[in-house]
Amino acid sequence: MAKWVYRFGDGKAEGGAGDSIRLGGKGANLAEMASLGLPVPPGLTIVCDACTHYFENARMLPDGLKAEVLDGIAAMEAITGRRFGAGVQPLLLSVRSGARASMPGMMDTVLNLGL
Repeated sequence: MAKWVYRFGDGKAEGGAGDSIRLGGKGANLAEMASLGLPVPPGLTIVCDACTHYFENARMLPDGLKAEVLDGIAAMEAITGRRFGAGVQPLLLSVRSGARASMPGMMDTVLNLGL
C-alpha cells in the first residue's frame, strides 16, 4: 500500500530535505527542520503523487488517503492537546499548496481551518 501522508513535529519527522520530489520543497524542508529540533508546529504533508493519482483516476482520491490524514490530525491533537474543530481553543490548521518546483505566490493558502 502506498504512503500518502508524511508527518512532522515534536522533534520527529517522516522524510527530510532529500525528499522534495515526493513531498515538495515546502514539505521536505518542514520535515527537515522538525527533525533538527527547530520550532516547527506539528503538521503533515500529502505527497505530490496524490495529486497525480487524483487527476489520472477520474478525480478520485487515493485509497487510504483520508485515513492517513485523519491519523495525522490525531497525532497533531496528541502533541498540542487541542482538538480539531472543537472547544474554545481548537486545533487550527493551515493548508498550504506546494509543488515539486518552487512557485512563489502561485498557490493558495487556507488559514484557520477548524474554527
